[in-house]
Amino acid sequence: MSRAAPKGIPQTEEELQLTQDIDEFWDDPFGFVMYAYHWGEGDLEGETGPDVWQADILNEIGEAIRRDPNAPIRIAVTSGHGIGKSALICWLLQWRISTGRQGRGVVTANSKPQLDTKTWAEMALWHKRLINRHWFRWTATKFFHVSHPETWFITASPNTEHNSEAFAGLHSPHNITCYDEASAIADKIWEVSEGTMTDAGAIHVVFGNPTRNTGRFRECFRDHKHRWITRQIDSRSAKRTNKDALQEMIDTYGEDSDFCRVRILGQFPRAGSMQFIDSDTVNFCMAYECPYEAYYHMPIVLGVDVARYGEDQTVFVVRQGRKIHEMQREREWDTMRTVAQAAHWIRTYNPAAVFVDEVGIGAGVVDRLRQLGYPVVGVNAGRKPYEEKTYFNKRAEMWDRMRKWLKEIADIPGHDRELFKELIGVQYGFSDAKTGELLRLERKRDMKDREGFSPDGADAVAMTFAEELGNVSHNYFEPKDDFEPEY
Repeated sequence: MSRAAPKGIPQTEEELQLTQDIDEFWDDPFGFVMYAYHWGEGDLEGETGPDVWQADILNEIGEAIRRDPNAPIRIAVTSGHGIGKSALICWLLQWRISTGRQGRGVVTANSKPQLDTKTWAEMALWHKRLINRHWFRWTATKFFHVSHPETWFITASPNTEHNSEAFAGLHSPHNITCYDEASAIADKIWEVSEGTMTDAGAIHVVFGNPTRNTGRFRECFRDHKHRWITRQIDSRSAKRTNKDALQEMIDTYGEDSDFCRVRILGQFPRAGSMQFIDSDTVNFCMAYECPYEAYYHMPIVLGVDVARYGEDQTVFVVRQGRKIHEMQREREWDTMRTVAQAAHWIRTYNPAAVFVDEVGIGAGVVDRLRQLGYPVVGVNAGRKPYEEKTYFNKRAEMWDRMRKWLKEIADIPGHDRELFKELIGVQYGFSDAKTGELLRLERKRDMKDREGFSPDGADAVAMTFAEELGNVSHNYFEPKDDFEPEY
């Protein structure tokens, strides 16, 4: 016998049939996904349904429900990049809230930008495609039934420990909790979410790139594996990934490198974490005020990371010992304007050394400054480091020197949130065994693809550590008297 349509929905014959059809999928999320979206039509033209790995997980959940409808279900999935995990999260949330009366759920991600611009934005996209979309309304923070907004809903909750109560009040006969990029979800959130698993039939699904070799996500595949259904997805097996780009990454880093293990194979890194500089260190340095006596006698150095047009920035950094005096970011500057501003900082601070990125268009800035009489040190991040048995290239060496400087306490601009994100955003690994397990940072373009921005400011700071000052052949500047900067 069919049930009535949800309260507040017109009781038409078509609506009653829709309700009856959807009710049939309470233990069949794969069937719901095939039914609820118009595959092959509109913006899904050419699409026939979920990828093989997505279908496997949907069917795994359905089989678990049919075995025991009251048993909790825990699914943990590691994967490389670009496989379609955000879409699967949306399907699961919309299946659960469509087939479970008074259903409740919560979704979070490793960061608010990830949650807002990727996970939750994907939810809005699939809501528009949902056959019963008129039952629900989507907002920036909530997906809810039009007639039961307080008791029948999915919320998007930021991953912060002080917000853990948002994960505690989900008790209902049909609750679901989803984590996107679960490696970075706070332990407190995991602990509170576990409390909801006491409800009959509760579902907890966690997805992510396995960026950390410790933590709650890692334990789903180790000590707690008996409680979780686990899957590992290689990006090369997913139908929507760019296979040429994946092969390029393998050719660059090596298939057995931590970069490829995490981003392609969906395997945990051999190192403890892929994050090169931790958040606590950067936060502490941003709050620290270095006393004058600690830096006034130290030489001043200038670093310039050069960009031209587009999204990337040209950044100037003036550092003296443990203190950054100035940091200037500019976009859409041509090389001559960059030269003029570099000359301005040189005249202002008379630095002991000037380090300028000489890769690509930066070479023109280096050449022009030298022509004007400034003995600039050109920096090529891809060249060999001094410590060839430790670092893969010069960039890894510079960044590691900067990391040690930060850990020993430095005074960096506390207001520059871009710098904060850049410093903590870069990931690292080790080159494969053939090259001797050398420390290697991800490429700038790979970080930009992953995070949506380039670490230009952090690179400019790292550039001030390109050389030991004793190795620089000059320690003062004598610019041409007739040169005046023009802007």
